[in-house]
Amino acid sequence: MFWNSLERHRDLGLLILRLGFGLGFFWFHGLPKLTADPERWERTGRAIASFGIDFAPAAWGLAAGIAEGVGGILFALGLFFRPAALAMLAVMIVAATNHFVTGQGTPAHAFKNAWVLAGLFLIGPGRYSLDYLLAGRRRGGR
Repeated sequence: MFWNSLERHRDLGLLILRLGFGLGFFWFHGLPKLTADPERWERTGRAIASFGIDFAPAAWGLAAGIAEGVGGILFALGLFFRPAALAMLAVMIVAATNHFVTGQGTPAHAFKNAWVLAGLFLIGPGRYSLDYLLAGRRRGGR
């Protein structure tokens, strides 16, 4: 059947998903935070207060920018894929929780991203990734 034959393109599908999702995270979330000033980092970092953490909000905001920016690039490349997905997932959990707790904005985007990241964390980056290529070289073959 046609639908079953698409299974052979699973790794291509993961590549497309990684590229779009990872580069989107970098461009729309990480880069604006990484190029922002410390005041923006502080505003972003205040979201962690939803978990009772109220120290160093600028550092938390910068950490969110690094997770989304650098993490987005690593995610797209499939390099250190699972640690990058986990870091991005943590940021999405904080963002969604902050929206729920404060009532400011909508948690929908962060909530959906968190579920996608959790699923992809478990699935892995697929065959067309740098993690896969490097693992093959460590084993002495491809």
